[in-house]
Amino acid sequence: MGSLPTPRAPAAAGDKASGRTEIDTGEIGRLFEAQRRHLDHFFDHVDLHQAAAFAQALLDAPGAVFFSGVGKSGIVAHKLSQTLASLGFVRSAFLAPIDALHGDIGALFPGDILVLLSKSGSSDELLGLVPCARAKGAYLISVTSVEGNPLAALCDMSIHLPLQGELCPFNLAPVTSTAIQMVFGDTVVAALMAAKKLTREQYAANHPAGKIGKSLIFKVKDVMKKQEQLPLCKEGDMIMDQLTELTSKGCGCLLVVDGNYHLIGTFTDGDLRRTLKANGAAIFNLTVGQMCNRNPRTISPDAMAVEAMQKMESPPSAVQFLPVVDDQNVVIGIVTLHGLVSAGL
Repeated sequence: MGSLPTPRAPAAAGDKASGRTEIDTGEIGRLFEAQRRHLDHFFDHVDLHQAAAFAQALLDAPGAVFFSGVGKSGIVAHKLSQTLASLGFVRSAFLAPIDALHGDIGALFPGDILVLLSKSGSSDELLGLVPCARAKGAYLISVTSVEGNPLAALCDMSIHLPLQGELCPFNLAPVTSTAIQMVFGDTVVAALMAAKKLTREQYAANHPAGKIGKSLIFKVKDVMKKQEQLPLCKEGDMIMDQLTELTSKGCGCLLVVDGNYHLIGTFTDGDLRRTLKANGAAIFNLTVGQMCNRNPRTISPDAMAVEAMQKMESPPSAVQFLPVVDDQNVVIGIVTLHGLVSAGL
């Protein structure tokens, strides 16, 4: 159409004439193994006393905690500041070093902590930021990987991240150093969560949207069907008389109850097919109570919705619904897999 070029078909594997460069499976396997050795070196040599001191400093911070870095280290610093902020017990943000020197350092107050991430500890941008941050009364922490670097010498606390080498063939591109920065930072954040005994409810308060928030906030009672939406029947009802109830409520089952709505069992559309296959025309003479499952899985209305999802998926067999009962085994609702998925869980 018009002047758009015709899409070119991908070159076939092994087509040397195409000039296509191919990734060698064996080579990428060797690279993964080399990266594993680099990470093992970090885990084997990381100073746990330094890590604990760093975590304690963040935990005891009287003010905000800022993270800063240049390039790829800056990206890690930005991520760690967001993760720390999401916990809700300390104010945290990313401070871009160049922007800081052009006004953003105004966000820094006495007692705040500034964490400076740098592989070499020689970044001019960070070295230029240090005296300005110190003049603002901030407590400075360096996180670096080169021994005896100038940034570490200028800071109040220095954290060394052992780096055997970069996976880059020139030992230059930060493809391992940033990995250990992220692992170190995220592990310290996890230590803070454990020390503060952060609850699911506290964590959820800062994640109101998305799958995380929904899984931590929504309870079964928030997503269940109830009242006239429930596919209810009595155990003495004839199976064939309950087909409309079985199929019209969109649950794929019947909830068999007594006169006080205590749950007796469940009868599914799968049970209907199996009963019809086994009994043929005799199904017209069978009651729901004769064929129902009298030991179904159930769940409380105050259980987390994500727990309902896990319960449906647990062995020995997955189910598409769970009757919701109170502590007296009275049916008050039903939660379905389709309903959970529709709610974004």
